[in-house]
Amino acid sequence: MQSTASTTTPAAAPVQTSRGMQWRSLEFVLGVVLTGSMLLLVLCSVWIFPDGGAAMDLSARLTAPFTSWAHPLGTDALGRDVLARVLVGGRISLLVGFASVAGASVLGIVIGLVAGYYRGFWDMLLMRCVDIQLALPFILIALTFISILGGGLFNIIVFMVISQWVQFARLVRGMVLQVREREFVQAARAFGVRDLAMVRHHILPNVIGPVIILMTLNVANNILLESSLTFLGLGVDPLIPSWGGMLADGRTYMQTAWWISVFPGMAIMLTVLGLNLLGDWLRDRIDPTGKQ
Repeated sequence: MQSTASTTTPAAAPVQTSRGMQWRSLEFVLGVVLTGSMLLLVLCSVWIFPDGGAAMDLSARLTAPFTSWAHPLGTDALGRDVLARVLVGGRISLLVGFASVAGASVLGIVIGLVAGYYRGFWDMLLMRCVDIQLALPFILIALTFISILGGGLFNIIVFMVISQWVQFARLVRGMVLQVREREFVQAARAFGVRDLAMVRHHILPNVIGPVIILMTLNVANNILLESSLTFLGLGVDPLIPSWGGMLADGRTYMQTAWWISVFPGMAIMLTVLGLNLLGDWLRDRIDPTGKQ
């Protein structure tokens, strides 16, 4: 009996490992295909639809999808092509997602490095600011910010940067507290390496991996957030095509012209799904302790 157990136990591990590797490869392929296809279509929309999806044809208003070669995904209540507006509107949603995450990550990384490396007064001051912001309800911050400065593309990006830098700051600060006590950092400090060079060459490269994962996941989250705020009338200008604005425009036609809201909703779903799959794949590649 002992010999049988010893021969079957090792054989099960390669099967489980192989299945895990296949699933992680499938995550990567699906994530790249979904995200890459959406980015390519959105970027090419400038040449495919030079009118920006604003051309109106009242004679073809509320055309059902897949019934006309001129409007493969149908038209809205003003006769505007839904496919053109989905692709053109994706530029706004993706711009908000990527730009806000870039700004929040830069601000959060700098604050987290300062708090974790110098500790003491700076750590206490910056982390108390983080605690205060985390204690405030998100919707309260959104309503206060937008009521003071108004909506618009630039203001939405600034709002997301201000509301989300705390995530990056806490993550970076916690990792810096661990890295700064390691032997190679202590050795570099003993050789007289300056603080800026220490942070740039020894600490930042060892904490950037999880930050990249968080950035990938936050891009998807910010696309959903921008769509939600625009749907509620708190986002970008309604005259600018965006996925959230299209959802808001089509909510009164759900029973008669469902395609006005369904297709931008599918674009949001596929983009967010692709980014989440890439984020999970990056987490498995960069953080070995998180593998299952």
